[in-house]
Amino acid sequence: MCELLGMSANVPTDIRFSFTALAKRGGATGPHADGWGISLYEQKGCRNFHDPNPSATSELAALVRDYPIKSKTVIAHVRKANRGRVALENTHPFTRELWGRAWTFAHNGQLKGVKALPLSFFRPIGTTDSEHAFCWILDQLVRKYMDYPPARVLDKEVKRLFADLRKMGVFNALLTDGRSLYASCSKKLTYIQRRAPFGRATLIDAEMQVDFAQETTPDDKVIIIATQPLTHDEVWTAVEPGSSLIFRAGEVV
Repeated sequence: MCELLGMSANVPTDIRFSFTALAKRGGATGPHADGWGISLYEQKGCRNFHDPNPSATSELAALVRDYPIKSKTVIAHVRKANRGRVALENTHPFTRELWGRAWTFAHNGQLKGVKALPLSFFRPIGTTDSEHAFCWILDQLVRKYMDYPPARVLDKEVKRLFADLRKMGVFNALLTDGRSLYASCSKKLTYIQRRAPFGRATLIDAEMQVDFAQETTPDDKVIIIATQPLTHDEVWTAVEPGSSLIFRAGEVV
């Protein structure tokens, strides 16, 4: 299985603290050594970093950990390959353009028979069931809506598509257009919201502590979602299996 990391914030926020923990799980404190990737949104742009090497020893991952990129929306992933060889084209997150925005997707689990789902407008570059599922989601959206639908309409449709994919197997997944962060939980996802009054947090996987009170303003709101908790001195909320959540600007919708 793989591990996921996502962030939704109301102001540009540094992801390096959480990414440091995730990167350790890619071959050091965890077995997810078959590649890693991260997508960070900056206004309408999206920075993407991918590497088929273990994140725990990747020089590119070290660059991301040291580079102060701030973003409102982030998706990251460390891979334990089960379908599709270890290769750059099979490294999550995957990104496509839809309605003039970059959409990003990462998945943890296996989906039996997903490659039998027909595709028209979007095609996989690699060979994973995950990328096929992503292309199918976008295909369904573009078939139904020629242009960006209202948020409440899009939210309902994405949750319906997520539910259909959960019927095919394990579908722990994150999807974003840079505005909303959609999360599907089949088995395991957990999240935390950080807002005033801010406190200290210590990583489980690395000797690293941050006092968020020194790094934030009273108006900041940040949600971090991960496969497993990243810190041991904060209270994380488990997502109910068989459900979907939507985050926008650091809030649960």
